[in-house]
Amino acid sequence: MKYEIRPLVAWTDPETHVRRGAHLFRASWDDTLALLSYEIEQLGGEDPAVFQIDVQEADLRRDGMLRTHAKVGHPGVVVSFVSRFGPLRYATDAYERQYGYGLQSWQANIRAIALALEALRAVDRYGVSKRGEQYTGWKALPAGGNVTFPSADEALRWMQRAANARDDVLAPGHTIRPSDLYRTLARRLHPDAGGDKGDWDRLQSAKLLLTQAGML
Repeated sequence: MKYEIRPLVAWTDPETHVRRGAHLFRASWDDTLALLSYEIEQLGGEDPAVFQIDVQEADLRRDGMLRTHAKVGHPGVVVSFVSRFGPLRYATDAYERQYGYGLQSWQANIRAIALALEALRAVDRYGVSKRGEQYTGWKALPAGGNVTFPSADEALRWMQRAANARDDVLAPGHTIRPSDLYRTLARRLHPDAGGDKGDWDRLQSAKLLLTQAGML
């Protein structure tokens, strides 16, 4: 399995208030990648898998890997990939490095996702699930014909219109990076901040399309 690391522009999933120690995982990073690769392959996964972590663009090399001294902020990670069940998305911030050894926080959370995939696949062994029903809740694209966009460019245009209408962040002749644009809209549209659920779903669809297109 090939993978790419991309910046996580904002953590929008539920926050874990009491995290577990990353040292609870005894496996290495190489073992973690091997397990994740195997589980994604069992789902008919397509390269590349995308790891979104809290880093800046400057922390990434041209090949999509982290620079040696990159600083990762929030421990949460999002792992996305295309499978035979459609685009799947898994996110967690349940683990955090508490000591100076073992996996880093974000690596431990990727291992947690790999183990979760292994557990979900185990459901099939007992004949309870025959059509991958256990993956339905992890579909990356929300349902609804009016929620998604025909292209990443159209998704970006919608974000720009939404930003102008709500925050006037785009003055005439001024441009803003998609990551900053997403961050601004995420703060305004999140349901916990009083945002509209439909607009929030549209924003998440736009985020997925921009991420897959390498624009975010």
